[in-house]
Amino acid sequence: MTTTSFRSVFDAAFIRSEFDQSGINTQFIPSIWKYVIQNPNCEWRDIPSLPAAAYSLLSSKFKPCTSAVDSVSDSADEVTTKLLIKLQNGASVETVIMRYDSSLGKYGGNPRSGGPRSTLCISSQVGCKMGCKFCATGTMGFKSNLSTGEIVEQLVHASRISPIRNIVFMGMGEPLNNYTALVEAIRVMTSYPFQISPRKITVSTVGIIHAINKFHDDLPNLNLAVSLHAPVQDIRCQIMPAARAFPLGKLMDALAAYQKKSQQKIFIEYIMLDGVNDEEQHAHQLGKLLETFEVVVNLIPFNPIGTLSQFGTSEDDKVTKFQRILRNTHNIRTTVRKQMGQDISGACGQLVIDLSKKKSTSLTDIEDIRR
Repeated sequence: MTTTSFRSVFDAAFIRSEFDQSGINTQFIPSIWKYVIQNPNCEWRDIPSLPAAAYSLLSSKFKPCTSAVDSVSDSADEVTTKLLIKLQNGASVETVIMRYDSSLGKYGGNPRSGGPRSTLCISSQVGCKMGCKFCATGTMGFKSNLSTGEIVEQLVHASRISPIRNIVFMGMGEPLNNYTALVEAIRVMTSYPFQISPRKITVSTVGIIHAINKFHDDLPNLNLAVSLHAPVQDIRCQIMPAARAFPLGKLMDALAAYQKKSQQKIFIEYIMLDGVNDEEQHAHQLGKLLETFEVVVNLIPFNPIGTLSQFGTSEDDKVTKFQRILRNTHNIRTTVRKQMGQDISGACGQLVIDLSKKKSTSLTDIEDIRR
């Protein structure tokens, strides 16, 4: 939450409430959003055709954006761009753009219709309280939740760099621990003028059971991804301390209820840690755990995070064998996530804010593995 009296114009509930209280038609709000998106650094008086009361209200309580892009880092192959975004309260978060070209088949894969597309990896919190031992963000601890506006503004900033077609909430933080702001931000993103299809938005969670139980009712047609990372509870607890609060049996019951209600596949994220969870026995255990579900398992090679973690990356042949067991023995659709943005610390698990240092192959898009 921001600490000054000015709120982001994209804080949807707040601006609607203020417009209602002032007797201003809330139908003007989407056109205000569109103007702000298309006109960086605009002044309120620049927006045409608003009631006089709207100009006064906007000037007294809102900013077009409460955050600003502090730095932009491009990977050597120019496929990945990481934005360091400074918030109004002085804190920072990172968001990552990943580019794909489906029409040309560039960066691997078969040519598809649709032309170039970008996926945006969005942060939901400053830091994270989950403390996963393989994730750099967890070393920050939890600092604060982002407001609805601060979440949406990541899309605003990114869309000025590249057209965004898909969104994944896999950046800093545990999205379901900031549930109210998450739901409101996604409702903004799926409405005018953004109009991102719900089916092109994926929310990742370590398994917050009570939030999963209401996820489909609040956000129908979205994709749910679960950071499972181990097939048994004791390994989960070793590498994901927060898993103690979400026993694996109860989590799987919640996922079964979610899938029965939503009739949608669930994406399972599984980071491959050498000698920890990547043996053949683990593959068979995972297959048995998921055999009654309709899932896509995404195997994620561990990204080095320096001295922040002592884990090693699984060898390619172990990943291949793990994938083969899931596919051939247990008939579970399985992909391997190819790494993007390692050279700018923008890959999975590498997002971490160090303010003292902030100036410093084939790809599979989330959209492709839905098919």
